[in-house]
Amino acid sequence: MEIQAHIQLAPLADVTKAIIVGDHKRVDTIKLFLSNTSDLAFNREYKSITGEFEGEKILVISTGIGAPSTAIAIEELTNIGITTIIRVGSCGAMQKGIQLGELVISTGSVRDEGLTKKYVPADFPAIPTPDLISKAKSLVPNAYFGITRSHDGFYMQKNAETEAFWSDFSILGGDMETSTLYVLGSLKGISTLSILNNVVLYEADLNEGVNSLVNEDTIVSKGERDSIELALKLLKGDN
Repeated sequence: MEIQAHIQLAPLADVTKAIIVGDHKRVDTIKLFLSNTSDLAFNREYKSITGEFEGEKILVISTGIGAPSTAIAIEELTNIGITTIIRVGSCGAMQKGIQLGELVISTGSVRDEGLTKKYVPADFPAIPTPDLISKAKSLVPNAYFGITRSHDGFYMQKNAETEAFWSDFSILGGDMETSTLYVLGSLKGISTLSILNNVVLYEADLNEGVNSLVNEDTIVSKGERDSIELALKLLKGDN
Protein backbone atom coordinates (compact mmCIF):
# COMPACT_ATOMS: atom_id res chain seq x y z
CA MET A 1 0.00 0.00 0.00
CA GLU A 2 1.18 3.52 -0.79
CA ILE A 3 2.16 5.90 1.98
CA GLN A 4 -0.86 7.88 3.15
CA ALA A 5 -0.84 11.45 1.88
CA HIS A 6 -1.15 13.38 5.14
CA ILE A 7 0.05 11.16 7.98
CA GLN A 8 2.85 9.87 5.72
CA LEU A 9 2.56 6.31 7.04
CA ALA A 10 2.19 2.90 5.46
CA PRO A 11 0.92 -0.24 7.26
CA LEU A 12 3.02 -1.04 10.32
CA ALA A 13 3.88 -4.60 11.28
CA ASP A 14 1.89 -5.81 14.30
CA VAL A 15 0.40 -2.36 15.01
CA THR A 16 -3.40 -2.13 15.04
CA LYS A 17 -3.97 0.19 18.03
CA ALA A 18 -3.46 3.94 18.16
CA ILE A 19 -3.69 6.92 20.47
CA ILE A 20 -4.58 10.22 18.83
CA VAL A 21 -3.85 13.60 20.42
CA GLY A 22 -4.45 17.13 19.26
CA ASP A 23 -1.13 18.71 20.23
CA HIS A 24 2.03 17.22 18.70
CA LYS A 25 3.88 17.97 21.95
CA ARG A 26 1.69 15.39 23.67
CA VAL A 27 3.20 12.74 21.40
CA ASP A 28 6.54 13.42 23.10
CA THR A 29 4.87 13.22 26.52
CA ILE A 30 3.35 9.81 25.75
CA LYS A 31 6.71 8.65 24.43
CA LEU A 32 8.01 8.78 28.01
CA PHE A 33 5.50 6.09 28.99
CA LEU A 34 6.63 3.69 26.25
CA SER A 35 9.61 1.45 25.58
CA ASN A 36 11.31 0.59 22.29
CA THR A 37 10.06 3.80 20.70
CA SER A 38 10.61 4.82 17.10
CA ASP A 39 9.98 8.21 15.51
CA LEU A 40 7.99 7.79 12.31
CA ALA A 41 6.84 10.96 10.52
CA PHE A 42 6.06 14.63 11.10
CA ASN A 43 4.06 16.20 8.29
CA ARG A 44 1.86 19.24 8.86
CA GLU A 45 0.08 18.58 12.20
CA TYR A 46 0.63 14.82 12.03
CA LYS A 47 3.54 13.72 14.21
CA SER A 48 3.77 9.97 14.85
CA ILE A 49 5.76 7.43 16.84
CA THR A 50 5.45 3.79 17.79
CA GLY A 51 6.35 2.19 21.08
CA GLU A 52 5.50 -0.63 23.43
CA PHE A 53 3.49 -0.65 26.63
CA GLU A 54 3.78 -3.89 28.57
CA GLY A 55 4.34 -5.79 25.35
CA GLU A 56 1.61 -4.05 23.31
CA LYS A 57 2.80 -2.17 20.22
CA ILE A 58 1.02 1.17 19.91
CA LEU A 59 1.01 4.01 17.40
CA VAL A 60 0.73 7.57 18.74
CA ILE A 61 -0.13 10.41 16.37
CA SER A 62 -1.19 14.04 16.63
CA THR A 63 -4.14 15.34 14.62
CA GLY A 64 -4.14 19.08 15.18
CA ILE A 65 -7.22 20.99 16.33
CA GLY A 66 -10.74 20.33 15.12
CA ALA A 67 -12.86 17.92 13.15
CA PRO A 68 -11.41 18.19 9.61
CA SER A 69 -7.80 17.34 10.46
CA THR A 70 -8.96 14.65 12.88
CA ALA A 71 -11.11 13.02 10.20
CA ILE A 72 -8.17 12.94 7.79
CA ALA A 73 -6.06 11.18 10.40
CA ILE A 74 -8.75 8.61 11.19
CA GLU A 75 -9.41 7.90 7.52
CA GLU A 76 -5.73 7.33 6.83
CA LEU A 77 -5.14 5.35 10.02
CA THR A 78 -7.88 2.91 9.07
CA ASN A 79 -6.32 2.67 5.61
CA ILE A 80 -3.10 1.35 7.17
CA GLY A 81 -4.84 -1.22 9.34
CA ILE A 82 -5.55 0.54 12.65
CA THR A 83 -8.63 -1.00 14.27
CA THR A 84 -8.70 0.69 17.70
CA ILE A 85 -8.29 4.43 18.32
CA ILE A 86 -8.37 6.19 21.69
CA ARG A 87 -8.30 9.95 21.87
CA VAL A 88 -6.29 11.48 24.72
CA GLY A 89 -7.40 15.09 24.73
CA SER A 90 -8.59 18.02 26.77
CA CYS A 91 -11.94 19.64 27.35
CA GLY A 92 -13.62 22.52 29.08
CA ALA A 93 -16.10 21.60 31.79
CA MET A 94 -19.75 22.36 31.12
CA GLN A 95 -20.90 21.54 34.65
CA LYS A 96 -19.96 23.17 37.93
CA GLY A 97 -18.04 20.84 40.22
CA ILE A 98 -15.81 19.26 37.58
CA GLN A 99 -12.37 20.33 38.74
CA LEU A 100 -9.19 20.98 36.78
CA GLY A 101 -7.33 17.78 35.95
CA GLU A 102 -10.36 15.53 36.41
CA LEU A 103 -11.10 13.01 33.66
CA VAL A 104 -14.23 13.17 31.54
CA ILE A 105 -14.93 9.96 29.61
CA SER A 106 -17.30 10.62 26.73
CA THR A 107 -20.13 8.08 26.48
CA GLY A 108 -21.54 9.96 23.50
CA SER A 109 -21.08 13.33 21.85
CA VAL A 110 -23.35 16.10 20.62
CA ARG A 111 -22.41 16.62 16.97
CA ASP A 112 -22.27 20.41 17.12
CA GLU A 113 -19.59 20.61 14.44
CA GLY A 114 -19.99 20.76 10.69
CA LEU A 115 -17.84 17.98 9.32
CA THR A 116 -19.66 14.81 10.38
CA LYS A 117 -22.86 16.08 8.77
CA LYS A 118 -21.03 15.64 5.47
CA TYR A 119 -20.71 11.93 6.30
CA VAL A 120 -24.09 11.07 7.82
CA PRO A 121 -27.40 12.79 8.66
CA ALA A 122 -27.64 14.92 11.79
CA ASP A 123 -29.69 12.23 13.57
CA PHE A 124 -26.85 9.68 13.38
CA PRO A 125 -25.44 9.10 16.90
CA ALA A 126 -21.83 9.71 17.90
CA ILE A 127 -21.06 6.92 20.35
CA PRO A 128 -17.94 4.99 21.45
CA THR A 129 -17.35 1.26 21.76
CA PRO A 130 -19.30 -0.12 24.76
CA ASP A 131 -16.55 -2.56 25.77
CA LEU A 132 -14.04 0.28 26.14
CA ILE A 133 -16.49 2.26 28.27
CA SER A 134 -17.01 -0.75 30.52
CA LYS A 135 -13.29 -1.34 30.85
CA ALA A 136 -12.68 2.34 31.62
CA LYS A 137 -15.32 2.28 34.37
CA SER A 138 -13.53 -0.61 36.01
CA LEU A 139 -10.19 1.20 35.86
CA VAL A 140 -11.27 4.74 36.83
CA PRO A 141 -14.68 4.48 38.53
CA ASN A 142 -14.39 8.00 39.94
CA ALA A 143 -13.99 9.68 36.56
CA TYR A 144 -16.92 11.56 35.03
CA PHE A 145 -18.79 9.43 32.50
CA GLY A 146 -21.42 11.05 30.30
CA ILE A 147 -22.28 12.94 27.14
CA THR A 148 -19.92 15.61 25.82
CA ARG A 149 -20.24 18.18 23.04
CA SER A 150 -17.95 18.71 20.07
CA HIS A 151 -17.91 22.11 18.39
CA ASP A 152 -15.99 24.16 15.85
CA GLY A 153 -14.68 27.17 17.76
CA PHE A 154 -14.45 29.32 20.88
CA TYR A 155 -14.78 32.92 19.80
CA MET A 156 -18.24 33.16 18.25
CA GLN A 157 -20.38 36.04 19.49
CA LYS A 158 -22.86 33.88 21.41
CA ASN A 159 -20.53 31.12 22.56
CA ALA A 160 -21.31 31.59 26.26
CA GLU A 161 -25.04 31.36 25.61
CA THR A 162 -24.54 28.24 23.51
CA GLU A 163 -22.55 26.55 26.27
CA ALA A 164 -25.18 27.48 28.85
CA PHE A 165 -27.86 25.98 26.61
CA TRP A 166 -26.08 22.63 26.40
CA SER A 167 -25.09 22.70 30.05
CA ASP A 168 -28.78 22.67 30.94
CA PHE A 169 -28.97 19.25 29.25
CA SER A 170 -26.28 17.87 31.61
CA ILE A 171 -23.52 17.86 28.99
CA LEU A 172 -20.28 17.28 30.89
CA GLY A 173 -17.68 19.01 28.74
CA GLY A 174 -16.79 20.41 25.37
CA ASP A 175 -14.03 19.57 22.90
CA MET A 176 -13.62 19.71 19.13
CA GLU A 177 -12.81 16.15 18.01
CA THR A 178 -14.74 13.46 19.90
CA SER A 179 -17.84 13.40 17.71
CA THR A 180 -15.67 12.95 14.62
CA LEU A 181 -13.84 10.02 16.18
CA TYR A 182 -17.11 8.35 17.20
CA VAL A 183 -18.95 8.82 13.91
CA LEU A 184 -16.04 7.65 11.79
CA GLY A 185 -15.41 4.81 14.21
CA SER A 186 -18.96 3.56 13.62
CA LEU A 187 -18.69 3.97 9.86
CA LYS A 188 -15.30 2.26 9.65
CA GLY A 189 -16.11 -0.51 12.13
CA ILE A 190 -13.26 0.31 14.50
CA SER A 191 -13.17 0.57 18.30
CA THR A 192 -13.07 4.09 19.76
CA LEU A 193 -13.06 6.02 23.02
CA SER A 194 -12.37 9.62 23.97
CA ILE A 195 -10.65 10.41 27.29
CA LEU A 196 -10.63 14.12 28.15
CA ASN A 197 -8.64 16.00 30.77
CA ASN A 198 -10.55 19.01 32.05
CA VAL A 199 -8.47 22.17 31.60
CA VAL A 200 -11.13 24.90 32.00
CA LEU A 201 -13.65 25.26 34.81
CA TYR A 202 -17.22 25.90 33.75
CA GLU A 203 -17.75 29.61 33.02
CA ALA A 204 -14.08 30.33 33.77
CA ASP A 205 -11.64 32.17 31.52
CA LEU A 206 -10.67 30.13 28.46
CA ASN A 207 -7.25 31.72 28.06
CA GLU A 208 -6.32 31.00 31.66
CA GLY A 209 -7.35 27.37 31.36
CA VAL A 210 -5.64 26.63 28.06
CA ASN A 211 -2.50 28.46 29.17
CA SER A 212 -2.43 26.19 32.22
CA LEU A 213 -2.24 23.23 29.84
CA VAL A 214 0.43 24.86 27.68
CA ASN A 215 2.51 25.83 30.72
CA GLU A 216 2.11 22.38 32.29
CA ASP A 217 0.57 23.54 35.55
CA THR A 218 0.71 20.78 38.14
CA ILE A 219 -2.99 19.90 38.43
CA VAL A 220 -3.63 19.95 34.68
CA SER A 221 -0.43 18.01 34.00
CA LYS A 222 -1.52 15.32 36.44
CA GLY A 223 -4.81 15.02 34.57
CA GLU A 224 -2.88 14.63 31.32
CA ARG A 225 -0.75 11.86 32.84
CA ASP A 226 -3.86 10.14 34.19
CA SER A 227 -5.51 10.22 30.77
CA ILE A 228 -2.40 8.79 29.10
CA GLU A 229 -2.08 6.00 31.64
CA LEU A 230 -5.75 5.09 31.24
CA ALA A 231 -5.48 4.96 27.45
CA LEU A 232 -2.44 2.71 27.61
CA LYS A 233 -4.11 0.33 30.05
CA LEU A 234 -7.17 0.16 27.81
CA LEU A 235 -5.05 -0.70 24.80
CA LYS A 236 -3.09 -3.41 26.56
CA GLY A 237 -4.15 -6.90 25.59
CA ASP A 238 -7.41 -7.79 23.92
CA ASN A 239 -10.29 -5.31 23.94
